[in-house]
Amino acid sequence: MAFQCQRDSYMKEFVTSVVSCSAAELKLESNGKKEKVKGFNVILKDTILFPEGGGQPDDHGTIENIPVLRVTRQGPEAVHFVRSPLEESQEVQLKLDWERRFDHMQQHSGQHLITALADAMFGYKTTSWELGRQRSSIELDTVTVKAGEMEALEAAVNENIRAHVAINVQLLSLDDPAVEKVRSRGLPDDHAGPIRIIDIEGIDVNMCCGTHVSNLSHLQVIKILGTEKGKKNKTNLIFIAGNRVLKYAEKSYSTEKSLTALLKTGPDEHADAVDKLQKTVKRLQKSNLTLLRDMAVLIAQNFKNQPDKDDFFSLHNKDGDNEFMNIIANEIGCQDTVIFLTVGEEKGPGLFLLAGPENVVTELGTCVMELLQGKGAGKNGRFQGKANSLAQRAEAEALLREHSRRRSAGEE
Repeated sequence: MAFQCQRDSYMKEFVTSVVSCSAAELKLESNGKKEKVKGFNVILKDTILFPEGGGQPDDHGTIENIPVLRVTRQGPEAVHFVRSPLEESQEVQLKLDWERRFDHMQQHSGQHLITALADAMFGYKTTSWELGRQRSSIELDTVTVKAGEMEALEAAVNENIRAHVAINVQLLSLDDPAVEKVRSRGLPDDHAGPIRIIDIEGIDVNMCCGTHVSNLSHLQVIKILGTEKGKKNKTNLIFIAGNRVLKYAEKSYSTEKSLTALLKTGPDEHADAVDKLQKTVKRLQKSNLTLLRDMAVLIAQNFKNQPDKDDFFSLHNKDGDNEFMNIIANEIGCQDTVIFLTVGEEKGPGLFLLAGPENVVTELGTCVMELLQGKGAGKNGRFQGKANSLAQRAEAEALLREHSRRRSAGEE
């Protein structure tokens, strides 16, 4: 069965009737996690909402103003998942999310055009494709592409768009001899009904279930963004078509304006300006590390030179790393002194080091780590790791000070 969305991809509203409605569950993504949602699977007499297939995602829309959360194909039927039940035989109005549909039509027809010309011009066969949320990719059966080929392909693609070439849809029976002449990667196992053929006049004839524009001019423009190394000696061609090109240009211009304001240079000098900044940052980071190492030595020496120093030393510094803390511990010495060091934001994540007599570190290391909500390990009189929160640093220090006081008083 060919759905109404396949017979007329431009129809935005449609009246039909409910064939069946049954309770169902669906896994939907929410905040990066998949959650089970209870609802109803609705099968209609016909539909303008495309069920996912052929590399194209499903449509969004409503049935009687009830949002359709997913449309899938099960054999010859399109199954619409909704939250509210509908009565069998009830007449219902469907409304299509046209912006999403037209975007999918532009990307899908664009893929057919690129695939056909990549094969005709360079012999690169398409093995798969993906219609992404922001950009789409076509997997080409080649290890690499030669210099200038993608530029030539893009020029040919857009020349055909400007030529106002028609796209026709045909429905053929499976035993029609014309089917054998059609480009195809095969039919799904549960396919039912006639074979749907997408014919870009004089360019490509391809078996496809998806929704397409009726003329290449409706694609507006195609931009090939580049290629990437794919799986199993394949190459991925990345592209955008139609309104996505306009949005990409708008976003690029906005980014360009922001960079011009930040870097105080024109667009042509942005890359050089960023390169200079990165080199400057690296030099400053190197200088900062040297200063931190020198500071660590001075901190340790200052403590050692105190005439009335006790057997406990604690320090928190916003800047620093494991090397900074270990230099302090090495300079002070851990045989008789318990050393508690942390670096990072005062109540945020950071690093910690507990050093001192081995029996003390073994006894208190895990307690300190738990107070800092951290992970770490210890041996040979040192326990160090990452802290997820330094908010309870004061409590950890108080615990260590009390233990040192009792140890000095001979209570431990």
